[in-house]
Amino acid sequence: MLNASERRRVNRFIFGSIVGAIIYIVLITLLINFEKDSSQSSITDYHQAMWFTIATLTTVGYGDIYPVTLYGRFIGFIFVLTSVGIYGLLIGQITNLITTLKQNKMLGYNGTMFEQHVVMIGWSDFGQLVVEQLIGANKKVAIVTNIKSHIEHIHEKYDNNMVFTLYSDFENTDMLKKANIEESTVVFVNLDDDTEKLVFILNMKKVFENLEFVVTLENANLKNTFISAGVTNAISPHDISSKILASYMFEPDVAAYTEDIMSFAHTPTDYDIKQFLVTYDNPYLNKDYHESFDNIKKIYNGILIGMSKRDKNGKRQLIKNPEKKFTISLGDYLIIIVNGSSFQQIQSAFNVQEGYFKES
Repeated sequence: MLNASERRRVNRFIFGSIVGAIIYIVLITLLINFEKDSSQSSITDYHQAMWFTIATLTTVGYGDIYPVTLYGRFIGFIFVLTSVGIYGLLIGQITNLITTLKQNKMLGYNGTMFEQHVVMIGWSDFGQLVVEQLIGANKKVAIVTNIKSHIEHIHEKYDNNMVFTLYSDFENTDMLKKANIEESTVVFVNLDDDTEKLVFILNMKKVFENLEFVVTLENANLKNTFISAGVTNAISPHDISSKILASYMFEPDVAAYTEDIMSFAHTPTDYDIKQFLVTYDNPYLNKDYHESFDNIKKIYNGILIGMSKRDKNGKRQLIKNPEKKFTISLGDYLIIIVNGSSFQQIQSAFNVQEGYFKES
């Protein structure tokens, strides 16, 4: 569907083409009438007139056919001037087209083919920190912003293969589809205030029923409200930072360790926590948890600290360091502390990318 501006542009083009065609027919008709009475003129029919005008308008000017009468030359002069204007217009239109194509690409209007990616609604300094963590974990991100100046900054900062940017109003669902939002694993709503976030989520749920949302809350008391609205995870940065700060006060080593493994591993010796989906290729499928724990530590120097399983109602349950006997099943997630080296080995052995995968 064309928007109002594009429809006006198309209508102007059609109108201009019709007017131009009428003027052209009138001029060559007059040219024939003026020239046909001269015995020296060869422009006596539409075929000859069109050949002359085409040769003139394309600035070829073979000189084999030309007007000889005064009025005929006057019309020929009009075609000569018109040829200059047409070339100027053509060059201008080509330049404008190239500029428009470049701008559309930069603004994201051509869309993206990203899948299993993160869509971020809104851009901010905090959002930038989140994107850097996601890229470090090799996750692709589509950023939607309604401020055009953000686009150039994002393009300069990130690789287009990892980050897609879209300039759009947040309520324009047709434009949001250009970010391939329906194929994303999660939508991070990074708007200014909690009310704005809630309204956005409720509106999106009407159109995209299967989207999963993550939000950060200024007011932690609204967490249950957002969960009831269909948000997968509602997180209070103040709540998390206050816990880490308090931990630094009485158990600084624990706090430092926690903060370190929360971020992605920068080097082969850095440690990180990863989750891996259990597929048919996983060597620990249908194996006992504690047996797998020992095996992963022995072979990969990774530490299996927990798992995620679905209960009888289909709700995913996080099981931390389970004491009783558990069998690793298809569709579970294994949560493992790894360093840069062991991460690559485990990912290769499990034959799956780390992270959460949206279920279809």
